[in-house]
Amino acid sequence: MTRIAIVVLTLVAGVLASLAAAWLSPWWLLVAVPVMLLALLGGWDLLQRRHSVLRNYPVLGHARFLMERIRPELQQYFIERNYDGRPFDRDVRSIVYERAKGTDAEEPYGTERDVYEPGHEFLVPSMAPQPVPKEPPRVRIGGSDCARPYDMALLNVSAMSFGSLSANAVLALNGGAAAGGFAQDTGEGGLSEYHLRPGGDLVWEIGTGYFGCRTRDGDFDPAEFSDKAAHDHIKCVSLKLSQGAKPGIGGVLPGAKVNAEIARVRDVPEGRTVVSPPYHRVFSTPRELVRFIARMRELSGGKPAGFKLCVGSRRQFLAVCKAMLEEGTAPDFIVVDGAEGGTGAAPLEFADHVGTPLTEGLLTVHNALVGTGLRDRIRIGASGKIATGTDLVKRMVQGADYGNAARAMMFAVGCIQAQRCHTNTCPTGVTTQDPRRARALHVPDKTARVQRFQEATVASALQIMASMGVTDPAQLRPHMLRRRVDPVTERSYEELYEWLQPGQLLAEPPVSWAADWNAADPDHFTV
Repeated sequence: MTRIAIVVLTLVAGVLASLAAAWLSPWWLLVAVPVMLLALLGGWDLLQRRHSVLRNYPVLGHARFLMERIRPELQQYFIERNYDGRPFDRDVRSIVYERAKGTDAEEPYGTERDVYEPGHEFLVPSMAPQPVPKEPPRVRIGGSDCARPYDMALLNVSAMSFGSLSANAVLALNGGAAAGGFAQDTGEGGLSEYHLRPGGDLVWEIGTGYFGCRTRDGDFDPAEFSDKAAHDHIKCVSLKLSQGAKPGIGGVLPGAKVNAEIARVRDVPEGRTVVSPPYHRVFSTPRELVRFIARMRELSGGKPAGFKLCVGSRRQFLAVCKAMLEEGTAPDFIVVDGAEGGTGAAPLEFADHVGTPLTEGLLTVHNALVGTGLRDRIRIGASGKIATGTDLVKRMVQGADYGNAARAMMFAVGCIQAQRCHTNTCPTGVTTQDPRRARALHVPDKTARVQRFQEATVASALQIMASMGVTDPAQLRPHMLRRRVDPVTERSYEELYEWLQPGQLLAEPPVSWAADWNAADPDHFTV
């Protein structure tokens, strides 16, 4: 029997059943109509050629697609344990939500984690804990070439662009930064009124598209950059080299999303697809990079200038260090983004398998700067899954001076980790340009949540450090963080990793660094 015959018989049976039901009693229509609709659906399933499952299992096959559609929600709310969700587990999300609401982020009965599992890390408490400082320390950003240094908070809002985030989300984040005295990175999507209106401190980031300071041909526009960088709310300027979740590739903003407002902010034509190339036009060698950072500082009127990257080749970063030494100038800060960092959208292969995780990235940058005698001039920011006080302390042990958080700040403004950031259907109005969805995000309430979260997280970090006998991040040392390497062995970071001495690469490079140091060329990005 052919499929067409089956379809015809199915439809005839459905129609006859409906007519019979209607003749017997009107009440039978309650049964007849659904039967007829299912018969029509079954007929369509048998004829369509897109889904093999539906051709073999008409009607019933739709249950499979329904379950697949709601699988993430079922997994998150009913199956995941408190400590094994990804990218952020329920325990971490709960801490952020509770701190943002101003309620106690405490749990009874002890840890649910296996402290004997290989990979488990813990901080070392002191037998002589110290009082918690009344005021959190700040990090002075700005070397000898900087005329207008900035005192950075220990935790700040990481790079997220207007366009990726809704206007209300940007307003809430910047309002929280203004209330709490910390900074917000604009992301590479340009400088919008929503970044400026609340009055929070800003790190203006420009990427390969030079949005907000570009010519019609897509080149860097120094005059527009200088004009905008002079704004009082902009405290630092940053050049984005690469992003942790997708290093080495650019981005695409579909023309349908480029409305008049986004076109104005990014200096691009309305309604046309915007492509961010994977490479910069303003430099092609380490030396040119260093010179351009110095130019950004000059154009901004002496404000701190730096760059952000996901670390790849150690040899290439050492080439940049050599360029700094030869040029006699250096960035005021470097933000290290880990491969575990977030993104609005990225190819799965890049998110999973390209780029250096934050721990190794920080250790590479910190040691390279120490070994070349540059560390005292340059501050290091850490970006990548920082959500708790413990995260912040760990990153400072590993070489960072301060931290930036993106997804944790999104949680503070209402994100529920639905992971629909790239679909424009964010259920909480955080990552959407749909006005109806975005209006659900109440700016005054979320502004207060951002401020409370940052304040409580920094306070937690200070409390942890005090329990370790430390009152200032500069006192943290590698031996204070330990990792279990097998069920019966644990080692400190001092033992697990190599730590260079000041100027060691200039004097006598250790064997493990010698090949990369000797091959590093300030005039070429040698792989």
